[in-house]
Amino acid sequence: MGSPAGVIPFTRPFLAPESFERLASVLGSDHVHGDGPFTRSATEKLRGILGGGDVLLTTSATHALEMASRLLDLQPGDEVVVPSFTFSSAATAVAMTGARIVFVDIDPATGNLDPEQAAEAITSSTRAVSVMHYGGVPADMAAVLAVTKPRGISVIEDNAHGLGVRAAGIGVLGRIGDFGVQSFHDTKNIHSGEGGALIINDPRHVARAEIMREKGTDRAQFVRGEIDKYSWVDWGSSYLMSELNAAVLDAQLAVFEQIQQARHATWNRYAAELAEWADLVGVTLMDPPGGIHAAHLFYLLLPEWDHQTEFIAHLRSKGIIAAFHYVPLDTSTAGRRYGRTMHSLDHSEDFSRRLVRLPLWAGMTRAQVDRVIEAVREWRPEVGAQ
Repeated sequence: MGSPAGVIPFTRPFLAPESFERLASVLGSDHVHGDGPFTRSATEKLRGILGGGDVLLTTSATHALEMASRLLDLQPGDEVVVPSFTFSSAATAVAMTGARIVFVDIDPATGNLDPEQAAEAITSSTRAVSVMHYGGVPADMAAVLAVTKPRGISVIEDNAHGLGVRAAGIGVLGRIGDFGVQSFHDTKNIHSGEGGALIINDPRHVARAEIMREKGTDRAQFVRGEIDKYSWVDWGSSYLMSELNAAVLDAQLAVFEQIQQARHATWNRYAAELAEWADLVGVTLMDPPGGIHAAHLFYLLLPEWDHQTEFIAHLRSKGIIAAFHYVPLDTSTAGRRYGRTMHSLDHSEDFSRRLVRLPLWAGMTRAQVDRVIEAVREWRPEVGAQ
């Protein structure tokens, strides 16, 4: 069911043209499981957007992160540096291996990992640094690589928000680290309902990744006719995206530019038409360095922590659903169990407690954006909800 009449939801999955035709084609075929024609087509479209890389579609970005951890053979005693302000999947993918998570703070200007803190956290036990491009805004990958490459430390890019974004002078997000991860959850710019992808930028991992994705078997080689039988050869799980999800994804990727143009149009209106109000009330609007971002989200940072709930309630009273975002992982029950910090992560806590995301999706009407802007402009810290 959709949202109640008159309510502007926080997000709405985009319905790409020819989605139903593709689904009908799959259901009418003898190939509904993964690695069929739509898996191949979506993979090639994705490689085109990314500018290459070995791409494996998966059941989720969480599973792609798990595969990256397994491909690195993380073990108890190993450590992985992870920003505290990120989604839990980045941490659970490490915790499942028995390795220790070292949480670090963020750059308060972007919400991305602070490279200086990452460098400080590196020890002789560090095997990898996990980087998220929050909101599709590039993290400082040059600084991250400067501290990881000389030490032989791997880099995992969680690019769930940033498909197609190019970081000036360093490359396309997801193609810079050893592994890139994409999410195709229905809240993302491009979706398949549920789904993800692992981008492998070090070819040494490709063969094993194929085996891992196919329940630990060499079935992919068998399908290609490279061997006459397949069997269990390594650790693995059922990480292969079904052909139904791949059909939906293929339809979405076919109109990638159209989706991005629509999202950027809404993002640009928020940035331009809320600037004067923000200056007046002491709110900080999302301001990506160099203007580079994926239009995945538009956030604002309220003046004080207690304004967050107040502001969200104000918008809800106007029939508009806004949202906070991640609670810092180092403060969570699981974070304290599976990770450690070197000191308090003040920027992560402050960013989390002041942040509110506005509704943003491809297909928002001009009237809906007008309503959001009008309701936001009505809020004042001193009066709270109207």
